[in-house]
Amino acid sequence: MAAEQPIPVYTNLSDLYGSLGTSLNHAEKWNSIAEEFQQRFGRKPAYIARAPGRVNLIGEHIDYCLFGVLPAAIERDILIAIGRRPNPNAEDAPGSVVAENVQTKYTRQVFAPAPRRRASVSEEEVRLEEWHLDINTKQLRWESYVKAGYYGVLINYFAGGQNPASVDLLVTGTVPAGSGLSSSAAMVVASTLAFLAVNEKLEANFTGNGPKISKGQLVEMAVANEKRVGVNSGGMDQAASVISVPSSALYISFFPELSASAVPLPTGAIFIIANSLVVSDKAVTAKHNYNLRVVETLAAARILARHLELKVGKTEKVTLREVVGRLAGEVEEVGAMPVEWLLETLKRMEREIECLKPKKSSGEGQFGVTMEEMIEMSGMTAEEFKEVYLSWVEVEATQFQLYKRAKHVFSEASRVLQFRQICLAAESSPSPSDVIKDLGKLMNESQTSCDELFQCSCPELNELTNIAKDAGAIGSRLTGAGWGGCTVSLVAEGDVDAFIKKVSATYGPYKGLQDTALSEVIFATKPSSGACVYKFE
Repeated sequence: MAAEQPIPVYTNLSDLYGSLGTSLNHAEKWNSIAEEFQQRFGRKPAYIARAPGRVNLIGEHIDYCLFGVLPAAIERDILIAIGRRPNPNAEDAPGSVVAENVQTKYTRQVFAPAPRRRASVSEEEVRLEEWHLDINTKQLRWESYVKAGYYGVLINYFAGGQNPASVDLLVTGTVPAGSGLSSSAAMVVASTLAFLAVNEKLEANFTGNGPKISKGQLVEMAVANEKRVGVNSGGMDQAASVISVPSSALYISFFPELSASAVPLPTGAIFIIANSLVVSDKAVTAKHNYNLRVVETLAAARILARHLELKVGKTEKVTLREVVGRLAGEVEEVGAMPVEWLLETLKRMEREIECLKPKKSSGEGQFGVTMEEMIEMSGMTAEEFKEVYLSWVEVEATQFQLYKRAKHVFSEASRVLQFRQICLAAESSPSPSDVIKDLGKLMNESQTSCDELFQCSCPELNELTNIAKDAGAIGSRLTGAGWGGCTVSLVAEGDVDAFIKKVSATYGPYKGLQDTALSEVIFATKPSSGACVYKFE
């Protein structure tokens, strides 16, 4: 299994560059950060941690419902050069960090974890309380994501009175922030890796002696770490950044456990990423966008389970995927049900979701319910509902769109499975062009669902996908959480240059951009390998 493989640690740059793809000059970028680190801190770094961004080809907002998704790592990435401070000052706190960023708009930051213990508590509570790093989730800064990665290393590897190393680090990156390409997940993964490496927790991955840290372990740690900046991530972004392999998409399944398998992409077409230039900060807008959708899908799952007379624990946050499994008689210990069985059950669910509509609609196409109606539909008391679904997350809404959210999730989960089946069968297809057309059709359907049902698109993303299709894209959809960020378009290999030229000339915010500036906002990408570490000898 891909998730069980160890995190790769390289000492040979040729091997490392060979795994990253060919669209970018990786050697120039890696040499540049190493030289910049030496110039700023007076010595070479000990390690460079790398985590790529990702493009989600299809499967939007269904990972936290535990349905499978199909992302791919991109060549654009976050790099963190790091090294132990050779002569820390006597006044330096244990594990202090000097963090700098190549981009001048991000200022130098100095911080340190604070040891913290409480008396008369269990060993588990002591471990969780042993370190504290101040992360302001109301006003996120670039170093918040660095701190989040560090925090996970502290609580997992520095219990029992051990002190982490005092370090200097330098960050650079080519994943645009707020673009839907998972710059935040890439930053947290790279930070986690950097602090693991500099504190010698990856030595077994390098020497082969002793237990190695697996890619799956890193994913689980990074998911927990990103929650510390206030985002309840489903795990797709981190898994794609860590587990991906070159030339393939990654089918990531979260039920009954995290698993990932490569899905070779058909030849003859290229994926083009185009940035709408609308910045969507997932953490800042979470209470009425991302986190609200999480709560809506969880509430929909409980109400559906009650309607279908399925067993759900009193305080259980049952997901839509778990409801599907229980309805179909799936046995978690045996493994996930066959794809055909799952597809059939998803069709049934699209009929069953009628129970999520309000008893009295306020108008045509108006399917939202109030907080009071949602609680009544769940069969819980107000206190029970708020404890299970609202005590751990901040949301803001007057109408909860349970029907629309569930309809999107079930239809999108079905599209992911169809997309995967088409890709796996592509080699034996007598008509490669039909394969590409079928994939494009699924992408277009996904965009419509994201816009109309999950309501995570925006006018600029809708405009950009329409421009893309007019410019010759076979399929085009938003990618990432939405509400801004990027689109991904499927374009015939021979049409890439003409496509980029047409989109660049038509989309208003691109006018006046040339050369490097233009290549930063619209570009072709090839699936890249996942996260890794380079160790300087």
